Amino acid sequence: MGGRHGRCAVDRCLHPGDRAGGCRRHVALHRPGDGTPAVTATIPTPSHLAAEQPPQGDEPVEVPPPKLSKYTYTFPVKGCKTEYQRKLLVLPKTTIWAPQGCAFVAPVGGVVDEVNVQDRWSAGTDAGSTREGRFVTIIGDDGVRYLGGHLDSVADGIKPGTRVKGGQLLGRVGRTGNARDTGPNLYFAISWKTGPAFWWVRRGMVEPWDYLDAWQEGNRTLSPREETLKLRGKLGETPQCTVQCSAVRSQQEPQPSKTPAAPEEHQRQQRRR
Repeated sequence: MGGRHGRCAVDRCLHPGDRAGGCRRHVALHRPGDGTPAVTATIPTPSHLAAEQPPQGDEPVEVPPPKLSKYTYTFPVKGCKTEYQRKLLVLPKTTIWAPQGCAFVAPVGGVVDEVNVQDRWSAGTDAGSTREGRFVTIIGDDGVRYLGGHLDSVADGIKPGTRVKGGQLLGRVGRTGNARDTGPNLYFAISWKTGPAFWWVRRGMVEPWDYLDAWQEGNRTLSPREETLKLRGKLGETPQCTVQCSAVRSQQEPQPSKTPAAPEEHQRQQRRR
């Protein structure tokens, strides 16, 4: 051995009851001549190091999102890959792009309100009241109205007053109305119940994309009820039409009177001739 001290290495296995198990190498440094140990050290072997590693934790536990309302919602297009707008364009509604024939389903349980099975839209007039082509609206159990338009067809048995469950088939995605020259899509809008004469309300009053995001990928209990009722309270149940209102204005324009002229007026007209 060189230097001022000598070394002696001895492998010693721990007792079976030891926590780590395995073997350790004990190294003793001896003074030259008398063999008296000066320093004693224990060097862990690789097996001992492995035993000292912290234990692996359990798999992460998925925690369900908080319940935000008593309602559970369903994304309105089922079984198909979709894309949709997340910004305001003309109206606070969205276009959900999906293949022709995909299922349009009730986003929540409720009662069917309006059903239009005829495509009355004309490119020549482009009346706002017919732009959605075939459509179905329901009044949800949350008090909110939901519209699905541009439908290729309406499901059998769907008529005003019909009770539906969330996720129930209402119709099939299509290209009716002013979607005739575009790809198939679902016109989806959120509003509140009005009479059919106030068609511009059903076309969309509440921006829907945050709710669609939640129903598709996040929290299916996120409800538009509070926002919808608050906006109705602010604007009134039947606010004036502000977008694509040509049909409304033509109805409101004064029509020529068909009442016969009074005798005196008739005589004056005759004298002028």
